[in-house]
Amino acid sequence: MAKIAVLGAGIMATALTFPAAENGNEIHLIGTHLDDEIIDSVKKDGTHPVLGLRIPESVKPYYFTDAAEAIEGADIIMSGVNSFGVEWAGEQLARLAKPGQTILSITKGMHAEEDGTLHILPDVLKEKMGPLADQVDWAAIVGPSIAGEVAVHHLTCVTFCAEKQEIADKLAPLYRTDYYHVWTSTDFIGNEVASCMKNIFAFGGGFAPGILKKLGQENDKYVMYNYAAALFGEGARELKQMVELFGGDPTVTENLGGVGDMFVTTMGGRNVRAGTFVGQGVPFSEIRNVKMKGVTLEGVAAIGVVGEALGRLTARGVIKDTDFPLVRALYEIVAHDAPLDLPWETFFGGER
Repeated sequence: MAKIAVLGAGIMATALTFPAAENGNEIHLIGTHLDDEIIDSVKKDGTHPVLGLRIPESVKPYYFTDAAEAIEGADIIMSGVNSFGVEWAGEQLARLAKPGQTILSITKGMHAEEDGTLHILPDVLKEKMGPLADQVDWAAIVGPSIAGEVAVHHLTCVTFCAEKQEIADKLAPLYRTDYYHVWTSTDFIGNEVASCMKNIFAFGGGFAPGILKKLGQENDKYVMYNYAAALFGEGARELKQMVELFGGDPTVTENLGGVGDMFVTTMGGRNVRAGTFVGQGVPFSEIRNVKMKGVTLEGVAAIGVVGEALGRLTARGVIKDTDFPLVRALYEIVAHDAPLDLPWETFFGGER
């Protein structure tokens, strides 16, 4: 049994309180300053308003104003703030965390320096935490994990990756249940890179349905599985290439945090919906500012960060201009309103 403080009351962070609480751990769910309505609802009748489910009764909700009290004495702090708030989360951890605690990150994405150097989000947390970052242990959860499915006990398989095997081994049994299956890995960087990149390729999961809708063929017998599979294959290839660029083990891309997670993200969600509009021929600026105004699109945000960085890395000679053709094409769509006209001949290393 452990004391786990969860910073951020979003759907994924909250869903993970289910297996943890069911294993008898003490769970404190801390809303950010933007989560007051969620905490209001949980305090009122135990219901998370976005999940639409009652959370375990043993999970104790806290407003952010009481975060210090909620985190005091915690063995583990789960960082569940989305990628847009990761710097803020790091600043809060800098004042709230204590040496010896474990920081468990579930947020996926990357940040880039001016020269295009890319960093996984735990590194952003570390930078904001300063010297304290070296006095805590680091871990993350990766793998195909839709929040609602976890909460309703649908079978889910994930990987807990950590910088030290003993930390992964300590965390896994706290969450492992008969429906939430946990593997472990010490390739922290490789798994985190793969988990960011799969969000990028989820955007393309909407292209084929959008094209069919534009053609009035969405109900036809023959759909564009061939198209979608080719995109998935190129995405898997570029995912592996990015892991190698970071110095991670490319074999992690074959597992839960790589193609497993990429598969589930291409099945639906906000980024796929945005991709469907692209397939219909809608310029991305219109999608962002009108059709999906105010909707958080973390995969699209990752395309913007990584796509821009690729240009700078190419200019520096770190990568070739033929590397990552799909990411570059997606970047042109989201950053420059380019139409959907993918450079198929450049995929899979170029046509043979």
